[in-house]
Amino acid sequence: MPPTIDYSAPPIIQIKNLFKSFGSNQVLTGFNLSLWQGENTAVMGKSGSGKSVLIKCIIGLVNIDQGSLHVLGHNLPDLTQKQLDVLRCDIGFQFQGSALYDSMTVRENLEFPLRRHPEKLGEDYNPDRLVKEALEDVGLLYAKDMMPSELSGGMRKRIALARTLILRPKIILYDEPTSGLDPITGKEICLLINEIQKRYNTASIIITHDLACARITSNRMVILHEGKNYTEDTFDRLAVNDDPPVKAFFT
Repeated sequence: MPPTIDYSAPPIIQIKNLFKSFGSNQVLTGFNLSLWQGENTAVMGKSGSGKSVLIKCIIGLVNIDQGSLHVLGHNLPDLTQKQLDVLRCDIGFQFQGSALYDSMTVRENLEFPLRRHPEKLGEDYNPDRLVKEALEDVGLLYAKDMMPSELSGGMRKRIALARTLILRPKIILYDEPTSGLDPITGKEICLLINEIQKRYNTASIIITHDLACARITSNRMVILHEGKNYTEDTFDRLAVNDDPPVKAFFT
């Protein structure tokens, strides 16, 4: 069972009336979203609807045009670059293509964020132990000395998740976690996302176009339509919603 979520507590991500355009292309046009500790929220939308732009705004890779974006109590537009770098240590971002460094072994890929942010873990800073624990979390301890070119697509996704976990983030942002995977491997990744949620009480936003992924992983599902949070509910309730923009995802 997933962790109990306290919806009476303040959300750890609060997005209000968010706008983002690229030239004349209006991508997000008043988007709203709240995310609570321990919650997995899936965001679904058509290709080009702004899903990836949304999480890039949350991590501060893209500046917003208008609205408010609070993450872990901080208003992102108000942060200096140094403050943003500190905040990012609490936010894990799993890129769609895994983004492993091809010239590094698995171990070296996992050690990279530790070397950059040794202060994040304080007295818990022990690279050998942390690498071992992260690989055990994803079931790939035996792969620590392999190169990314030796890994299957599913293994690359797992190693990328291990690298995300190694700094013990409070929030994880997944960009199409099952993209390019066969259905069986995709399901394994979804179950791993749920296991991480239970083990570490992380809060996650899962950007996906994969209905099976949204069904397995989400406590709540958001439909991103025409730049807005068109509606949100549990997967099962949205699956029987007859509103055409919602029904289009399930037919």
